[in-house]
Amino acid sequence: MATTEQPGKTTINDVARAAGVSKGTVDRVLHDRGEVSSKSREKVLRAIDELGFKPNLYASMLATRKEHTIYCIIPEYFTGEFWSLTDKGIQDAGEIVARYGIKVLPVRYDQYSIESFQAVCEKVLESPPSGVLIAPMFRAETLKFVKELSKMGIPYIYIDSKLEDDDYFAYFGMPMYQSGYLCADILTSGNPIPKAYVVRIARDKRGLSDPTVTRRTGFLDYMSEHCPGTEIENVFIDPKDRKKIDEALDATIGKDSGRKYIVMFNSRVHLVADWLRRRGLTGCRVVGFDVLEKNVALMKEGYVQCLIAQHTDKQTVAAVNAMVDFLILGKPVARKDNYTQMDILNIYNCDYYM
Repeated sequence: MATTEQPGKTTINDVARAAGVSKGTVDRVLHDRGEVSSKSREKVLRAIDELGFKPNLYASMLATRKEHTIYCIIPEYFTGEFWSLTDKGIQDAGEIVARYGIKVLPVRYDQYSIESFQAVCEKVLESPPSGVLIAPMFRAETLKFVKELSKMGIPYIYIDSKLEDDDYFAYFGMPMYQSGYLCADILTSGNPIPKAYVVRIARDKRGLSDPTVTRRTGFLDYMSEHCPGTEIENVFIDPKDRKKIDEALDATIGKDSGRKYIVMFNSRVHLVADWLRRRGLTGCRVVGFDVLEKNVALMKEGYVQCLIAQHTDKQTVAAVNAMVDFLILGKPVARKDNYTQMDILNIYNCDYYM
């Protein structure tokens, strides 16, 4: 039998005593073999959590003789974009668990193409995976995919955003609704404003991809409750075409006089801020999300007032670790929804965040 005891640290005997069960029962729970009553299993898992017991995962792998592959489904990206930090978390987590023979593999799709997403999902299902991390963009197709995962008994974790009415294993990311509510409060400072521009990305042609819908709902609810007289104008831009961005912003935000209040619910507020800089428009109130270099640079120039930020790399590492704990130890997540803190950055504190 492979040992899980570590000198000077909590041992399997400590867990057995705390749980009031035999050492053999603890071993069966750790290695997911043999018959253990649900009551005893719950006692063991509670003792493991309370004592901070860290079993030797490598020994567990040797004992079970199982190989595991975790697929991480995320959008494609260019260097410096939002998903590059998530991908860094995937790579970091992969290096940590590789020593135990666990593979963590990123699988990327075009977030503007439902066909690309479908192809990636089919590829993953054919593998098949031991577990899946997924950043959902296409709601209907994601639900079809996770339904197939459930049929196959494969656990899945949402990262960055989630589908609220789905029975997922766990979620790691911002509380999306609350982040939109917070965004509105920062934009308005709780005071009525005449008009707010919501700049949105024109995604797939059929409008099937809308990952910020929950965040937008939180924003609109705040405005309805606290600033009911504020006019809300949606402005759609194509992030791949600067000329079209300029045309869309000129025709909407550019035509109005007075101070402008602008929000974006994704990581690309730098597209609007760059337009403001090139048009010489100052004194606007602009709020966005995420610590991209371009966002921070334009915030320092005064074209963005606040960024609501998160450490997506650390979130992803935590999500992979939770999946590994479940696959190897049968340990359920302590919380289904693992919300990250919402960090508010401005020109004065942004240099100290990362």
